[in-house]
Amino acid sequence: DFHRVRQDPAWLRKAWPGWVYMPWTHRWTIGYSDAAGRWARDAGYNGAFVDGGRDGVPAGGAARLDWIDRFNLRFYLDHAAGKGALHLWDGDAVAPHMDALKGAGVRPVPLNAATRDALRVVVGKNVTAVMRSPNRAAYALDDEPSWGHFVRPTMWRATDDPVAYPAWLRQVYGPAAAPRRDAWVTYDAIRPKLAEWSVAAFDASPLLDQLTFNDAVWCNFVGDLVEHANRVDPDTPAGIVGGQSPNAFGGYDYARLMRKVQFIEAYNIGSAQAVVRSFNPGGAIPAVSTHFHKSVPDTVWQVWYYLAHGNRGHIGWVGDWFDGDKPKPWHPAVAPTYREAGDTIGPLMAGATWRDDGVALYYSHPSIQLGWVLDAEAHGKTWPNRNDDERLGASHRVRKAWENLLRDEGLQYTFVSYVDVIRDGVPPECRVLVLPACLALSDAEARRIRAFCAAGGTVVADYLPGVWDQHGKGRPAGGALDDVFGVRHDPAMTSKDVFGGRLWCEVDQDANYGRTTPERFLTNGNTCVRDPSGFNKAVRAMPVRTTNRYGKGTAVLMNLSPQWYDAYRAAGPGSAAERRAPFVDPIRQAGVRSWVRLVPTADGPPPGALAADAGRPNIREAAGRLHGYEITYFRKGGRTILFACMNPETAVTAAGGGNAVGLRDEVLPVTLTLAADVEGVRDERAGKDLGRGRAFRFDWRTTEAIVLSFAGEPPVGTSNGK
Repeated sequence: DFHRVRQDPAWLRKAWPGWVYMPWTHRWTIGYSDAAGRWARDAGYNGAFVDGGRDGVPAGGAARLDWIDRFNLRFYLDHAAGKGALHLWDGDAVAPHMDALKGAGVRPVPLNAATRDALRVVVGKNVTAVMRSPNRAAYALDDEPSWGHFVRPTMWRATDDPVAYPAWLRQVYGPAAAPRRDAWVTYDAIRPKLAEWSVAAFDASPLLDQLTFNDAVWCNFVGDLVEHANRVDPDTPAGIVGGQSPNAFGGYDYARLMRKVQFIEAYNIGSAQAVVRSFNPGGAIPAVSTHFHKSVPDTVWQVWYYLAHGNRGHIGWVGDWFDGDKPKPWHPAVAPTYREAGDTIGPLMAGATWRDDGVALYYSHPSIQLGWVLDAEAHGKTWPNRNDDERLGASHRVRKAWENLLRDEGLQYTFVSYVDVIRDGVPPECRVLVLPACLALSDAEARRIRAFCAAGGTVVADYLPGVWDQHGKGRPAGGALDDVFGVRHDPAMTSKDVFGGRLWCEVDQDANYGRTTPERFLTNGNTCVRDPSGFNKAVRAMPVRTTNRYGKGTAVLMNLSPQWYDAYRAAGPGSAAERRAPFVDPIRQAGVRSWVRLVPTADGPPPGALAADAGRPNIREAAGRLHGYEITYFRKGGRTILFACMNPETAVTAAGGGNAVGLRDEVLPVTLTLAADVEGVRDERAGKDLGRGRAFRFDWRTTEAIVLSFAGEPPVGTSNGK
């Protein structure tokens, strides 16, 4: 299940050497003439898209490839495995109804040997058809593929092989311990018991095992087709586009999926971009994001924000780009940004690897699965209609809150997966391991986390860590890490003993399905116990913020959910700083500190910037307007590359997006202040050497990024600087 396809960094970088903007050109109305090619290049569109066709003839045919090659546009081939097998919806030949989704039948196109062999033929024809072009950069098997329908609740079995599931159970549990499963179940077999089960009696394993089996079948199937594409064309990576949020459904266990692809477009949804970045070995797999143009400031921000997070380009939705054969007037306004990304900063980032401050967020996919089981109870019999997990689900919202409070604190993080921790332990460069809503942990994971803490690491959990095992069975003797945290989770607990006293989760997500702000989502009908810190208590009978020395390390159980942080963040910097303190204090006490800050410059703004009193800026106002900035950093060739950008909320759906919400386009006078002097500082955007120092002034347009590099490691505050 966890075998990696070829992911050699040098090979991947040769295929995808820089930053590429690839318009998805189904609504491209200006044709493919020489004039159109020159316009595309001048406008900064240095990439292209070719759609897989029938019988090995891509849409547009040989003429399209000739046009692409004439203007040296790096392109990806979409639908390399055709349509209707990996993505079942869109009015294709296979379009099952909702009843099929929620039933216990078999996927309409089963993932079996016959389907695999048929798709290998399709992949071979489509890949062969474009191999003559030196500009091929990647192959996408399909767009928004899934073993279900996107990530909607789907209960069917992914394969019709009758022996596959029993054999998989024997592998996972061991031959003697494998449970006998006489029937494939749906959520309706679990849902009625949630209100009555205690932790000790809790057993969602019949459903969770099915979900995990489907994920395994799916990811292995994708990996097989990727390897087949490599056999046809050994020089070009293959993967998928339209990647969804980490989810219980659809095959989006990224700990598995990222081992099976060499190219991915993942929507910035449910932390998918950050998870992909974290599970991308050496940052070599070209990961791109979708771009929808809404406004010039938003498009400019998207380019810089995603560059600052290690992305290698955009796939652009060509909608409302043209008036007939005339490009819209906004293109020249964004073209300089595209060209700078493609010609200057993109090549700079080739081979750069992400840095963090020694903080790891734990990725527990069984906890995501179990979280859905707990969340969906509120919907009753209407659970098949549930969607938007990334907006509703407790695991998603808790994960996002942790990301925001760390970034607002000036700290960067990396996700670590259950697979890597089981195999290799917590990475040695990690100083703090955060367990965000990690409800379901295996004994093997608990041993590795226990060893990390005993050796001197700090472990911080929000609530209910390891109270269930990886199959969704409650632990009859207490949580798997209770000894580490110095607590005992009572196995007799029921849903009445946690959060609001009715559901196992913090929010009735059915009653709050349409709530648009974090505060409204968390307050409507909520009877949780609010701690004086401003966060909801998880286990009502247990204390909050329990700190325990374990071996040489420290373990902190908050017994609080961080979900309220996103509401406090929206209220401004003062509220955010005060409220996040309980969650970041254990990280500070572990010695992790931010080593770089943006602060307002005191001696005046540039013309047309902030309102000023007698020619001087209002520093309080400037600090407020800086609220929500983020600094990311990378290592390359003995140098550190640093980006400063804004980190607003984003609008995104299962069909893509990533547009900023509430973004301001203004120029702020700021000083980038480091903890100590650094050598060889260079303003990479201006191409200017700044010498030695620790404070550097900029007139920063908040839709763009400051990009600096300097010799050596960050001065202090990051364990990765050792």
